[in-house]
Amino acid sequence: MWLHLFIICTLGFLAAAVDAIAGGGGLISLPALLIVGVPPHLALGTNKFSASMASLNSSITFARSGKVHFPLVKWQIPLTLIGALLGAWTVLSVSSAFLSKAVLVLILLVGIYTLLHKNLGLENKFKGLDSLHLVAGCLFALALGFYDGFFGPGTGSFLIFSFIALFGFDFVVASANSKVLNFTSNFTSLLLFAWNGKILLSLGIPMALFMILGSQVGTRLALRHGAELVKPIFITMSLLVAAKLIYQYI
Repeated sequence: MWLHLFIICTLGFLAAAVDAIAGGGGLISLPALLIVGVPPHLALGTNKFSASMASLNSSITFARSGKVHFPLVKWQIPLTLIGALLGAWTVLSVSSAFLSKAVLVLILLVGIYTLLHKNLGLENKFKGLDSLHLVAGCLFALALGFYDGFFGPGTGSFLIFSFIALFGFDFVVASANSKVLNFTSNFTSLLLFAWNGKILLSLGIPMALFMILGSQVGTRLALRHGAELVKPIFITMSLLVAAKLIYQYI
């Protein structure tokens, strides 16, 4: 039992630190629970519980630093919530398998595009909100909320990329905004897992505590070192998500 706690807490800390910087922490935290023998349905719920606590902490820290653009995300939060609910409801009756190929292509394109465009996201080029971009941002929030509730892998990468491509934010601000929306969709899914009794609190609580610590470390590293740190980790995690999907497919 103590060995199991050591594994999930150590890997949970690392997952939350990476996730706070550039997303993709689920690639580390979910396998950690599976490694120690937690059944898949309980692993998903337990991971969602711990990850939600970490993303909440990250969101608060980013918000206190002034990196969250509330005039935009205040409109996106309710649409992300609605999208996540619709996605979670839909996945109960429709297989998510057909999405895997499309997502694999998209996440690869995001990673490669970011890698090739060396200046992308290194400077904050945001010039203010207009109605067209606000509507586009809200539609993206709805779609990505739905996607996170329905399928999930790569949500953080897609959110960060959308904030950079649509609004010209740098990687730090994009990551900060994405954490707020990611927490919204995570918490929505968490409620459904809790309602169905799919959370193992004996592991989830200690893992959550270490993930909160990890998220604090990751957030502060992102704030201190800026886009120069966030961008390479973002590219790495995007390509790792793609690799994971390729592995599942073959």
